[in-house]
Amino acid sequence: MLAINQENVPAVGPENEETMRQIFEWSFLALGIEVNQALVGYCLIMKPGLPYGSTNYQWFCDKYDDFIYLDRVAFTASHQGKGYGSLLYSEVESRSTEPLFTLEVNLKPRNEGSLRFHHRLGFVEVGQQVSGSGKLVSLMAKTLR
Repeated sequence: MLAINQENVPAVGPENEETMRQIFEWSFLALGIEVNQALVGYCLIMKPGLPYGSTNYQWFCDKYDDFIYLDRVAFTASHQGKGYGSLLYSEVESRSTEPLFTLEVNLKPRNEGSLRFHHRLGFVEVGQQVSGSGKLVSLMAKTLR
């Protein structure tokens, strides 16, 4: 997961092994995609109430009581654009009982592909902020229930 994460910076935040392990342990749901027994993508989902210092996660905790939060999703370059993201999100939604699915997408630097993908899946912008790493992000949510 760490290697895939680092390959996808700045679309996801850079992490070290210890921080990735902590994020994984806090995750309510951690899903991966394997091809030929090799991990090629993953997503990590959290619920509110964790001592996680992410300014984006905290923004959602301040606004909503009941939600799931996509902390990160990433794929190897050779497995992007093959429908695996939609597959992961569908599985997350099927396992969730929370009313909202939340996440953020970079506006500066702009992640146009991610914005299109999330709009297509029904996510809408519910706010914007400058994240702890200095990126301007679109805070997005999708109503599930």
